[in-house]
This record gives sequence, structure tokens and C-alpha cells, in this order.
Amino acid sequence: MRWAKHFFPIILLCSVLLGGLTGYLVGPEVGRLKPFGDIFLKLILTTVFPLIFFSVSSAIARIGSFKKVGKIIFYTAGVFIFTGVVASIYTLIIVKIFPPAQGVYLKLTAPESKISTVSFPNIILVLIIISILVGMVGKSFLKFLQAGEVIFMRVFSIIMYYAPIGFFCYFAVLVSELGTQLMHSYMRVTIIYYVFGIIYFLVGFTFYAYLAGRLEGVKLFWKNVFLPMITSIATCSSAASIPANLVATKAMGVSPEIYETVVPLGAIIHKDGSVIGGVIKIAFLFGIFHLSFSGVSVLLTALGVSLLVGTVMGAIPSGGMLGEVLILSVYGFPTSALIAIAAISIIIDPLATMLNVTGNSVSSMMIRRLVDP
Repeated sequence: MRWAKHFFPIILLCSVLLGGLTGYLVGPEVGRLKPFGDIFLKLILTTVFPLIFFSVSSAIARIGSFKKVGKIIFYTAGVFIFTGVVASIYTLIIVKIFPPAQGVYLKLTAPESKISTVSFPNIILVLIIISILVGMVGKSFLKFLQAGEVIFMRVFSIIMYYAPIGFFCYFAVLVSELGTQLMHSYMRVTIIYYVFGIIYFLVGFTFYAYLAGRLEGVKLFWKNVFLPMITSIATCSSAASIPANLVATKAMGVSPEIYETVVPLGAIIHKDGSVIGGVIKIAFLFGIFHLSFSGVSVLLTALGVSLLVGTVMGAIPSGGMLGEVLILSVYGFPTSALIAIAAISIIIDPLATMLNVTGNSVSSMMIRRLVDP
């Protein structure tokens, strides 16, 4: 029975590994598989919108108490800020010990195209707000909202039958496009992010799970986090991982009114992986411009900016350039530096998305502990 429960996630993991190996060995020719990977991602993203509406609305309607709604939102904000600050301070210590730009010399040129912003996160945020309002006044058609949630969770289950193919194609193309960079460019940055990002995932999230439920909380988290973890790595999308995360957090013992609110909202404004990446990008720029990354004001500003980067990054693959623009604007770096940190964003994207998504899983457990002690 246990083997059967983990059989499908194992298939997905194999699809990711085989896709990455194929992309590395075949090279650019594997780009022909891109449409098959895009189909899967678009199916998931299309399902996300109605799923968010029905899950959030039904969750709020089930609560039946404006006081409890406020309590959930209050503790959600507190937990999100807490984990973001921990991730930021942790990374500040790491980059002081292992400067990411040590030995790196780049020839910076101006970007060829104008910077574009992404409205997708704003759309989801507005959708969440509307869903909360509908849930507050929609108790009379709670059954309709619950039925809609069930229907779209089933739609998600059907789409997941195509997941092994989608994961294989999407990851093969990703590795084929980044293979040369991963091997020859920013190797030090890549190693620092992936090594210490994984350490944060293993140690930090275990600590958060312990705070949420002691040893039983740790067991529940690591027993059920595999599906959103693999989904996020394969799709590099917080939004596309929402359905998988809803399934996982439910299995972690979180009540629907909490996980159906926290997971969609967290996909927009709670991104520990992006916070860690933000600190590394700032330290990297200080290094290549031969500036001193020290002093209380410099480090506190880096902490604040990294938290903002973790908030404004979009819930779509590669996330756009909003975070990079924010960093350049705050510190006054030339626009030619955009390419330098945009490349870092692409390289760290799989692990960053995984940290963002699974961070929402463990945060849901912590919020449950605070709301229902």
C-alpha cells in the first residue's frame, strides 16, 4: 500500500531525471518537445483560476466567522514575514562566508529589449480578494462552491495523467537551454545557491515543521511534501504547483479553511527561495562592481530588498524581471547589470520555485498551529 501511494510521484521524478538527461545529451534539438511541455503547463495554469476561486471562497464560507477570517490572515502575514526574515538572515551569513562573485569578471552590456512587467500575479491576487469577499457573503451557496472545488480538483487529477510526458518534455527543454550556462557560467553562484538552498530546505523546513507539530509535524511534512516538490521543480511555476500543494497540505492535517487560503496567497507573496536568491544577487553585484558588502546599513537594506524581491516575483516560470529591476533601482546599479542577475534567476529557478512552493506547505502547518492551538 505504501509503495502504491508513492508510485506516481516516483514516476514523475523519473520523468524529470530522464528529461534532464535527454536535454543534456541531445542539446538544442530537444527544443522540438517544447510544445508538449507547454500544453501541460497551460492546462495546469488554466485550471488554477477556477480552482483558486472555488477553494478560497468555500474555505471562507465554511469558516462562518469574520473574526476567524481575520485571525487566519493575521497569522498568515506573521508566518510569511518570519520565514522570509529567517531565509534572508541565513543567506546574508552565507554570502559573507562565501562571496558569490569571488573570481567572477563580467563584461556588462545594455539589454537589447525593454524590460516587461508581468500582470499574472496581480490577476491572481485580485482573484483571491474577490474569492474572499464571495466567501464572506456566499454562505447560502456553500454547497455550490464546494462542488466547484471538487470538480476542478478532479480535473486536475485527470490532467496529471499527462504529467509524466509534460514533465519529461518541459525539463528536457529547460536543461538543453541552460546546460552550457550551468557548466561554464556562474558556477560558483550556482553551487552556493543549490548547496545552501538544499540545506535550508532540509534543516529550516524541518525546524518549521517541528514548530508546527513537534515530531508528528515533521513526519507529516516529509511524508507528504514530495508531490508539490517534484511538481514545482518540473514546472518552475508556483501557480502551476497550487493544486499539488493543496493535496499535500490537506494530507499534512491542515484544515481546508487554512490551506485553501494560505497556499494560493502564498504563491504570490511568500517566496523564501526568491528571498535567498535576492540576497545572492545583491552580493553578486556588489562583488562584480568591487563594492564592500558590509556595514549595518548595507546589510539591513539587503535584508529589506530581498524580502521585497520575494514578494514581487511572479508566480510563473522564471518570474519576469521585476525583482531584478527593484535591486538595480534601490542600489543605483547600471541597467547593463540586468543581464548579469537575470541569468542567475534562470539558473536558480527550479530550486527557488521548489523552496517557494514547499515553504507554503510548511507555513500552512505553522498557521494551523497558531489558529487552532
